[in-house]
Amino acid sequence: MTTLELCAGGGGAALGLEEAGFEPVALVDNEPNACATLRLNRPRWNVLEADLRQFDASPWKGVDLLSGGLPCPPFSIAGKQLGADDERNLFPAMLQIVEQVRPRAVLIENVRGILTPRFGTFRAIIEGRLDELGFDSYWLALNAVNYGVPQYRWRAFLIALRRGETNRLARPEPAGGVPLAVGQVLRDLMGQRGWRRAETWARQAAAPAPTIVGGSHKHGGPDLGPTRARKEWAALGVDGLGVANQAPEPDFDGMPRLTVRMVARLQSFPDDWQFSGGKTQAYRQVGNALPAKLAFAVAKAVQACLA
Repeated sequence: MTTLELCAGGGGAALGLEEAGFEPVALVDNEPNACATLRLNRPRWNVLEADLRQFDASPWKGVDLLSGGLPCPPFSIAGKQLGADDERNLFPAMLQIVEQVRPRAVLIENVRGILTPRFGTFRAIIEGRLDELGFDSYWLALNAVNYGVPQYRWRAFLIALRRGETNRLARPEPAGGVPLAVGQVLRDLMGQRGWRRAETWARQAAAPAPTIVGGSHKHGGPDLGPTRARKEWAALGVDGLGVANQAPEPDFDGMPRLTVRMVARLQSFPDDWQFSGGKTQAYRQVGNALPAKLAFAVAKAVQACLA
């Protein structure tokens, strides 16, 4: 099955879609480093650097799935929640592309804030337009920790299915079992330079990570979030005030910081996935990504609708 992916970023969603059996006809993003990351890891993919507001998607009319993780700041509780009035709101551009390509299904990811009563009218407008275009719409809220991701990360999903041409949507099946803990997942990376306290640290970091915050392109550097989040990281024995260049040395004493590679693993990126750009640019791609394992679970549910 084919997909046209919007706001592809560092590739978390694309990896999940790929594993679920979707082949991208094109992946679109307006950030040069994100596009470079996608090309670096998948040279055969058709990666396009473009602004969705001026993007002509008509060459891909009839694609099975239109997917994308649209910018979150308009709906995030960490921001001003301007919604439709935020210049970064790309839902109108997405709807225009739906009209151009007429996919069989639409899969859009965003922050859970979009599901609050504050944005009820906004959601109704989107649903109304999709209804006019022949789609039935569904909103889901899923926590990545229930899908094999070692992180408490709620995400909202808009799934739209072409009326009369698709199967009924079933909620993605959770992975089951005990959620993965930070220490369990990062023990080897934390000790890769011989840090003597790595095993002790791993035993202390016995819970999933709090939500990883990537920051926007206007604000936010390579750190793990605001004060409240840093307290949650400290309880796991992690200094969340910044991101390290490498793992601790053998005699390191104190709370270690995570490297970009460690954060990427907490986002369920494979270890061989490389990120283009400096540390700040790479961290933003990681922190803003949809965890690959959560993307896979949702993609499989949508794929079943298209079978």
